[in-house]
Amino acid sequence: MRETSARLLKLLSLLQTRRDWAGADLADRLNVTPRTVRRDVDKLREIGYPVHATAGVGGGYQLGAGAEMPPLLLDDDEALAVAFGLQSAAGGSVAGIGEASLRALTKLRQVMPSRIRHRLDALRIDVVDRPAARSAVDAAVLSAVAGVCHGHERLRFDYRSHDGTETRREVEPYSLVRAGSRWYLLGWDLFRQDWRSFRVDRLQPKIPTGPRFTPRELPDGGAAAFVARGINRVLAQVQARIRLHAPIETIAPMVDAEWGTLESESDETCILALAGDSLPSIARWLSAFDTDFTVLDPPQLADECRVLAERHTMLSRRYRAGADGV
Repeated sequence: MRETSARLLKLLSLLQTRRDWAGADLADRLNVTPRTVRRDVDKLREIGYPVHATAGVGGGYQLGAGAEMPPLLLDDDEALAVAFGLQSAAGGSVAGIGEASLRALTKLRQVMPSRIRHRLDALRIDVVDRPAARSAVDAAVLSAVAGVCHGHERLRFDYRSHDGTETRREVEPYSLVRAGSRWYLLGWDLFRQDWRSFRVDRLQPKIPTGPRFTPRELPDGGAAAFVARGINRVLAQVQARIRLHAPIETIAPMVDAEWGTLESESDETCILALAGDSLPSIARWLSAFDTDFTVLDPPQLADECRVLAERHTMLSRRYRAGADGV
């Protein structure tokens, strides 16, 4: 009986890891006959697991969706991955699922073997409520947008741009993309007749949705690449060239290839070409190199550096006065 129960658990674990299994493959994995596999599948059905079977050369077994969530079999690494995901969801980029995530994490921890709980504790994972990220998306909005993407239905929504401007948009929605803590919708803008990406936390869907549409060919590289290009354009609205008074070997580890390039000028200097969303932000970045520098281009960056220097001088006076009790 114990051997049969262990085999049933292994069979269930296999069915949960792949969509389709041939009977012969399952029999080989379990080291039993195909007839035994059929009997074990019947036992799984008796305890509520919807295992579908198809006959013929291409037939096999598939674990379907039932009316209720059945117990899942997870190995150690899978259980840890689920726990980390639930912990992140509790204070992550989707609002409205934090409480459910914490409840699920609590249930998961209660049934974890001690060896897995110890791994979680070693990484200081705990069931702690945290505020949602500022750009968090309402779970109902995310679900609604995902639904129209899947159903290929036109979507109308009110959209708030980065400067606060409100507009009404109508798009053919294609895909949700997550970049960092933010969610984006890739869609074909019907008014502009071009591809656009929209931050989901800035849109409010309108019901009912529009008619179904025939999907177009996605832009080069797919949805994620299109969104990434848009983000990079925002982050690279201005460019600058600066001479840093330090060897290139010292500066190179501090420069990410996505936002800056370096060239050696002499043994003691190097030229940095970098991009940013504004000249003030570039001026602030320069302090991170902790070395003297000379602005080469554009001249307006030198003005921003002077403004920043004056602010630092004012702050220096305040801190000295505070420390001296003046």
